[in-house]
Amino acid sequence: MKLGSRRTIHYAVATMIVCLMGISLARGQNGQPAAAEKPLMAEDVFKNIQVLRGIPVKEFMGTMGFFAASLSLNCTDCHVSESSNSWERYADDTQLKNTARRMVLMMNAINKGNFEGMRMVTCYSCHRGNQRPEITPSLAEQYGTPPPEDPDKIEILGQPAAGPSADQILDKYIQAIGGTQQLAKLTSFAAKGTYEGFDSDFSKMPVEVFAKAPNQLATVIHKPNGDKSTIYDGRAAWAAAPETDVPVPVLPLAGGDLEGAKVDAELSFPARIKQDFTSFRAGFPATTIGDRAVQVVEGTTSGGSRVKLYFDKQSGLLVRQVRYTNTLVGLIPMHVEYSDYREVSGVKMPFHWVVTWTDGQGTIQLATVQANAAIDAAKFAKPTAPKSVAR
Repeated sequence: MKLGSRRTIHYAVATMIVCLMGISLARGQNGQPAAAEKPLMAEDVFKNIQVLRGIPVKEFMGTMGFFAASLSLNCTDCHVSESSNSWERYADDTQLKNTARRMVLMMNAINKGNFEGMRMVTCYSCHRGNQRPEITPSLAEQYGTPPPEDPDKIEILGQPAAGPSADQILDKYIQAIGGTQQLAKLTSFAAKGTYEGFDSDFSKMPVEVFAKAPNQLATVIHKPNGDKSTIYDGRAAWAAAPETDVPVPVLPLAGGDLEGAKVDAELSFPARIKQDFTSFRAGFPATTIGDRAVQVVEGTTSGGSRVKLYFDKQSGLLVRQVRYTNTLVGLIPMHVEYSDYREVSGVKMPFHWVVTWTDGQGTIQLATVQANAAIDAAKFAKPTAPKSVAR
């Protein structure tokens, strides 16, 4: 994928770090989780919204990522070049924007007229990373060696494959990271490390992570122009960033983004993994990540979203999480990879996260983790709009 406009990539990374790290539990004055806020709609923030009205800002930005992934284009390929320095200029019409509007209406009509409204055709169905869909078969592809199957797309088709049950795979994981009794002793942690991604021009920047069981988690990336933070309270979630980076300095999250935040927060304290998800199933076909054989377990969140968990077949450790966020034009895949496991007070924790989604990639490498740290409740408060700092 091409690198997109820096401002748009800044926004995407800021909000998707919510999914990467999970987010902190905000408390009201009475000590209870804050009530969910009404999400901002695309037309409340951006001008000249026509066919993508009535969806939250975060879903709107995800839809832009879906377009980018389907056509291998970046932000300024579809928008005017001046938009890289001005949010207002994204409203300007271009030929590609108008074509995209027509294609969305065509796609909706195809699904409505042929598949009873079910989403069976998306932009990616025809484009597959090309601006113009291919219309002539490729003999090289037909008779060539097919590319390796993407492990993210693996599904159970027909009868489940023979192998260990979901319970057995999860039990091995719990044992691999320290066992039930040791995990129960982990009630909080405070960590420091570095972050790098599109919004840092792949330069390393300081990051802090604060977590408290069962699902409180806060992340702060210290950027030269101001801090980025993420917050989650089990019912509401926000992403905050300097106004120079994002169209909304404090953005409430909704839908699949909120579900994803919940998943990451829960996986930070995996002692309750069997309670946090339901409808577990195993029996996926054999697959690998890199050169490592993995076993896949799929669970369902309390909101009904599917989450795939990939465990190293030999060590039992969690190496990848895959989930999907729904947008108006299709499902966006996102995966988080975990590695560099180190023991912290008897519990093995991943010190390295890499999150990959349709609009970029970000990496966090922890340097120190203090278990059962006393954490100021202010770390889990709803963020205020960050003040931009001149560079």
